[in-house]
Amino acid sequence: MEKPQIFDEMNGLGGDALRAPYAEFSTWFESENPSRLRKKQREAEDLFRLTGITFNVYGRAEASERLIPFDIVPRIISGREWARLSRGIEQRVRAINAFLFDIYHRQEIIKAGRIPAEMIAKNEAFLPQMMGVNPAGGVYTHIVGIDLVRTGPDEFFVLEDNARTPSGVSYMLENRETMLQMFPELFAKTRVMPVSNYPKMLRRSLAACAPEMAGDKPTVAVLTPGIHNSAYYEHSFLADKMGVELVEGNDLRVIDGRVAMRTTQGYKAIDVLYRRVDDNFLDPLNFNPNSQLGVPGIMDVYKAGRITIANAPGTGIADDKAIYSYMPDIVEFYTGEKAILQNVPTWRCSEADSLAYVLDNLSDLVVKEVHGSGGYGMLIGPTATKKEIEAFRRKLKARPANYIAQPTLSLSTVPIFTKAGLAPRHVDLRPFVLVSPDRIDITPGGLTRVALKKGSLVVNSSQGGGTKDTWVLEE
Repeated sequence: MEKPQIFDEMNGLGGDALRAPYAEFSTWFESENPSRLRKKQREAEDLFRLTGITFNVYGRAEASERLIPFDIVPRIISGREWARLSRGIEQRVRAINAFLFDIYHRQEIIKAGRIPAEMIAKNEAFLPQMMGVNPAGGVYTHIVGIDLVRTGPDEFFVLEDNARTPSGVSYMLENRETMLQMFPELFAKTRVMPVSNYPKMLRRSLAACAPEMAGDKPTVAVLTPGIHNSAYYEHSFLADKMGVELVEGNDLRVIDGRVAMRTTQGYKAIDVLYRRVDDNFLDPLNFNPNSQLGVPGIMDVYKAGRITIANAPGTGIADDKAIYSYMPDIVEFYTGEKAILQNVPTWRCSEADSLAYVLDNLSDLVVKEVHGSGGYGMLIGPTATKKEIEAFRRKLKARPANYIAQPTLSLSTVPIFTKAGLAPRHVDLRPFVLVSPDRIDITPGGLTRVALKKGSLVVNSSQGGGTKDTWVLEE
């Protein structure tokens, strides 16, 4: 079979036609001394290490804390491209919020036959405790990360919706800050849209979702599972940048029907809790009784409308990979429009015909766990050994409903800086979206993750991927 041509975002199809968004960067790069750039790359890594920008890798015997590799070549998107992406992202996020309200109320989409009832009722991400609950302002997904991949000049696909606790925004912000320090002259030549106002926008957006009883100055806090969590750096970073308290479960208690945090002046009531703790650990009285990470009774306070939890409990039903396959229907059902951003074609292995096809074509497909994340528990057929494929075949037959499968896309590439010069590597993009009752804000750019190994399609930091600064050019 002939290999499809790879679209390079700097040099186009075939790699020999410099694209307009990269023109200014290319001129600058050609004039630079490679030894100076290598020095700057090392300085950037030192800066990340000094700042403490690390993540934890679970399930490894060696030291679990790692530095995420950073590449100094930016990923550049034109203002025109971004305008189209923004429209598609906003449409999708509005549909996700409408879907969540419907699923936890009248379930009209099920009655209309657009989604099978068992896809919801038997889904472990669905929380019956949320039925009939009305979150403040009607917002379920206050912070959303939409993972996008590109296959051509105008071809973008949504790979995944992150509606629970999307991470990575701290890397987006630190990547930009690092590039500004390393190459101020490059920003002087290029009109790049800023991202530094994200923490301010996040606080404004969260405050706008406070319960009615909160008053004019709602108290916001960030709930973290603690220092051993893989994203702890981000939790503390965002709390600091927003100017709010970072709290753990043992800092909180329910007092007089409110969730309050311990301070040096006694306990203070919280109006909005940006939680980075999973649903199951949020409230030991309502979910996992053994949880030490949450707050006993917080769900009762939430249901009474006396605190906003962002993102709302139960939002995981909207980013489940099996539900993902219905997203074009979900968008059309709630917006009355065709989806601007397309899904990757997806086979649901819970369906007999789809399972048969997937089993016959494992060597050509990517197979993912429905509830998996971080690049774990997946098979990339074209790069897997026969032994790995057969082992996965057994898992798939044993629990077919636990998996979906997708074709291997020809993901676009962006150059990275290597000792030999620029070299193409595959990338994805996670734009960050803030939702409040009166508006949707999409930060221009987002987090570009890059597969640093030649030919690799896995961009996850836990699997050896790195990050880049993402530039959206002003028109």
